[in-house]
Amino acid sequence: MIDVGNVEDAARRLQGIAVRTPLIENAALNERVGGRVLLKPECLQRTGSFKIRGAYNLLSQLTPEQAKRGVVAWSSGNHAQGVACAAGLLGIHAAIVMPDDAPAAKLDNTRRLGGEVIGYDRYTGDREAIAREIAAQRGAELVPSYDHEHIIAGQGTVGLEVAEQSIELDVVPDQVLICCGGGGLSAGSAVALRDRLPKANIHTVEPDEFDDTARSLEAKRRLSVGESARSICDALQAHMPGQLTFPINQELTGPGLTVSDDEVRAAMRFAFQHLKLVIEPGGAVALAAVLCGKIDTAGKITAIVISGGNVDVDLFAKIQAAPK
Repeated sequence: MIDVGNVEDAARRLQGIAVRTPLIENAALNERVGGRVLLKPECLQRTGSFKIRGAYNLLSQLTPEQAKRGVVAWSSGNHAQGVACAAGLLGIHAAIVMPDDAPAAKLDNTRRLGGEVIGYDRYTGDREAIAREIAAQRGAELVPSYDHEHIIAGQGTVGLEVAEQSIELDVVPDQVLICCGGGGLSAGSAVALRDRLPKANIHTVEPDEFDDTARSLEAKRRLSVGESARSICDALQAHMPGQLTFPINQELTGPGLTVSDDEVRAAMRFAFQHLKLVIEPGGAVALAAVLCGKIDTAGKITAIVISGGNVDVDLFAKIQAAPK
């Protein structure tokens, strides 16, 4: 398990690289849920999500020989952009295995940032196996999307900032809700939060059909989702918690929360109307959990992470135009 020192080291590496996104409140949201909600909008982060944090923390620690051989990653889009951006800043070639049906905005931006995109079918292909084969052929380093100590520590800087900013505001959250796919963001953040805000309860939030972490926490062992699982939350479609992330989440978080796709759509509409934020489906699950009463917020202080805002214009417009 990583410790808070690893997260603090990552924060030092990320100075001047990652944006220290604000911790904000909204009167309409507070009134709606009957408590105070502190929002950490990582949709305002470089590349539009928190993923640059872990990617840069890992890539910046490669040896010159490793960097020269390049890196290979796999991602539905946000990790891809984070890796491509970090690699570009460090002069490293990055190849990223991405699903053919990934949002066009994520595919286009990964290429714009200099990443080499290698497509595959999300429902029939094994992205990790493809990436490992390419890395073996090229002698390149693998950059997992969540199951790596440096990735977890880098993502943990989100939780570290939530804690530091809460203390600066003289506000102590009773609970913190964090979007969860493979568990890197929640695991790393939980390490920092448990050190800085030991009394805060930490909860992962997932789409209903990709509830592997929630069910695994309840069962006390790693469980997977079925092959037929589908969700609008393309960024959170991990089929099983990570080998490294799950023990951390098991020790420091729980119980896990889940939300439906319709609840996610409603949260995206609320965010645009009241918060003036563009949030992608996967980035909206923690907000959805608060808005839909998946956790008691009355009279409490709740911090939530909005993990990303990379959504295609057409999908976003369709969601906003739907009946309220």
